[in-house]
Amino acid sequence: MSIATEEAEPIVRVAAKGDGITAKGRHVAGAAPGDLLLADGTLEPGPHHAVPPCRHFPECGGCQLQHLDEAALAQFVAERVANAATGQGLAPEEILPPQLSPPCSRRRATLHAGRVGGRIVLGFREGASHRIVDMAECHVLSPELFALVAPLRRLLARVGGRLAVDVTLTRADQGVDVGLKGLTVEGLALTEALLDFARDHALARLTADQGYGAEALWEPEPVTVTLSGVAVPLPPGAFLQATADAEAALTGAVREWLGEAPAIADLFAGLGTFAFALAGRAKVLAVEAARDAHLACKAAAGRSGRPVHALHRDLFRNPLLPDELDKFAAVVLDPPRAGAREQVLRLAQSRVSRIAYISCNPSSWARDAAALVAGGYRLAELRPIGQFRWSTHIELASLFMR
Repeated sequence: MSIATEEAEPIVRVAAKGDGITAKGRHVAGAAPGDLLLADGTLEPGPHHAVPPCRHFPECGGCQLQHLDEAALAQFVAERVANAATGQGLAPEEILPPQLSPPCSRRRATLHAGRVGGRIVLGFREGASHRIVDMAECHVLSPELFALVAPLRRLLARVGGRLAVDVTLTRADQGVDVGLKGLTVEGLALTEALLDFARDHALARLTADQGYGAEALWEPEPVTVTLSGVAVPLPPGAFLQATADAEAALTGAVREWLGEAPAIADLFAGLGTFAFALAGRAKVLAVEAARDAHLACKAAAGRSGRPVHALHRDLFRNPLLPDELDKFAAVVLDPPRAGAREQVLRLAQSRVSRIAYISCNPSSWARDAAALVAGGYRLAELRPIGQFRWSTHIELASLFMR
């Protein structure tokens, strides 16, 4: 060492936003557990400090943790979930090892495009900034999505004037679904260029949102995504688990926990990711507020013959009440990041024996979990999932039992 060990502070863990922390509470950007913060402020890499695979790290906001090796990354995911639980006084009976989605597995993402100095830049934004990092490589996007980055850049170069476009990419059954938001489609030349692009790259669909919602410019056949063997219509911009790997882990957990129940309510059901995974022996009520997702789930249930009944209902404004919930042996809920406070309070008053709570925000989940425990449930199992690899964005699956 260039400076005596006793003058250095070891990094003991990684904080929620990705900074390393010493035992004295000093935050150090880009530090991994086991690194040493030397007296002169420099960082000496330790055994868990990895060489970031991407040239854009750490500027690109798509990843915050590429400097961690696999063990440290798994530890971060596990600790984020465990700390959220203990912060609310929760004591899970069992915490499973975290599951990490592999590199290059993201099947949906939103990129941003703009014109800088006469050229088109396209990629994720820099962390805590509106600046777009022009993507030359990406180790999280699936190859099918990344293959469209350079062609999209050339396509958008044909658009004149100011440019500020959000580009949504989703891998569907028929290919890649591309959505352009903020692009004004004027004139025959641009329209033909967009159609040529869609045809040449065999897109499943190309939509443009010019301020009035997504309109399909190209859709040779109805776009679907297969969920547990059921082809479900995919509305533009609909929520989908970001990786197939994480979807399999989450649906597997829910089937394991609730699979024997004869009647299940799937709350915040979306397209029916969990409803179709559970339907079979069980009859499932799939409740969703977003009309497009509700209609997609309903149509898929009708065509497949699965015992799924889709209900259009806003669970924030009109949660299921205890007497409605008591008709079900089990409940699964996967709410937005803000959590499901009003619905959880009703669940805490119900007699439902098992609840599988899926969350993309450990903090709001912990608050809701505390309400369930206060209502008489016990937190039987917790499964951390690092779906957004190298990101501080953490998912989890949890089981509550009476």
